[in-house]
Amino acid sequence: MDFQTAKQQDDAYIIHSYQRYPLLLTKGQGATVTDDSGKQYIDFTSGIGVNVFGFCDTQWINAVTAQLGKLQHTSNLYYTQPCIEAAALLCEKSGMKKVFFANSGAEANEGAIKAARKYSFLQYGKGRNTIVALENSFHGRTMAALSATGQEAYHNFFFPFVEGFVFAKANDMDDTLAKLTEDVCAVMLETVQGEGGVFALHPEYIKAVAQACKEKDILLIVDEVQTGIGRTGSFFSYQQFGIQPDLVSCAKGLGGGLPIGAVLFGEKTAEVFAFGDHGSTFGGNPVVCAGAVDILKRLDDLFLQEVQNKGKQCKEAISKMPHVTAVSGLGMMLGISLDMDSKPVIEKLMEHGLLVLSAKTKIRLLPPLCISQQELQAGLQILQDVLESIL
Repeated sequence: MDFQTAKQQDDAYIIHSYQRYPLLLTKGQGATVTDDSGKQYIDFTSGIGVNVFGFCDTQWINAVTAQLGKLQHTSNLYYTQPCIEAAALLCEKSGMKKVFFANSGAEANEGAIKAARKYSFLQYGKGRNTIVALENSFHGRTMAALSATGQEAYHNFFFPFVEGFVFAKANDMDDTLAKLTEDVCAVMLETVQGEGGVFALHPEYIKAVAQACKEKDILLIVDEVQTGIGRTGSFFSYQQFGIQPDLVSCAKGLGGGLPIGAVLFGEKTAEVFAFGDHGSTFGGNPVVCAGAVDILKRLDDLFLQEVQNKGKQCKEAISKMPHVTAVSGLGMMLGISLDMDSKPVIEKLMEHGLLVLSAKTKIRLLPPLCISQQELQAGLQILQDVLESIL
């Protein structure tokens, strides 16, 4: 299938809820991907932070295909080894106690919201169900996750939204404390607001919110859908701030390319859900979990240190490039501010063989965590050349 055929069929059969780039990708290896014409691109997107080990990683493929030859699906009415192994590894690496598997980040956030409200109901009864989220946040496109998203642009068309969410100003502790009224059951935050422009919360703010929640028995929910699974240079980003959340949502990199989400439950919340409170037909699917087990086993301290080193390398190189006014983010989750509109720059980068993302007005980089030095240097050189070519 060539690009024109693909575009015509896409236009005919697929809902236009995505604004696609004019590119038909056909195969990839590592951090390099090829289109239908044979042109190669360095990929600094990893499928929006999903392909932790890049395209077609041999070890991951072997783990997934081995499980496909045993059981592809059973439902959660029965035990399966990959599901149990993935949950154990998540708990071991995070300090959390229990896991619920879903299919996406939005679903994971829905589960965390339900768990927070049930915990508060069991402890305090009705009326203590408000969740404080942050302005500029993004938690997903399902109804509760969308309602928890602190961007007005998303709060349209789909009325009525789920009630019980209020929004505090990020990095403003006075405003956040003022929102922690008697009806609040949880605070929900991203340590780095990815879709909000790769905007990092201040460490002092994160610690102060965690302490205030502890004092008031308000649950702390950390959304690690984009920041988790090694993306920021630690297994979860919250581990860089010396805090322990009560609920954590994750997805994206956890499956390495297959759809998975998870809610992690801390000490307070580990026994909140009872039979029938929550569920998912495909959650904990053995094939997907086999892929997750492979990913989780390989994210050791040495690998995570390399992610930090690569992130620092990128940040230092990009900061010196023309038209760059700031570089934000943690690890290999970076946002580039320019002194010009980023959209035509992103398009020009694609023309020259580098795929990047946007986040509000910024260029967003989410390279595969395993990216080789050769691929990394090639991508940075394209970025340098394109920025230098713009007067």
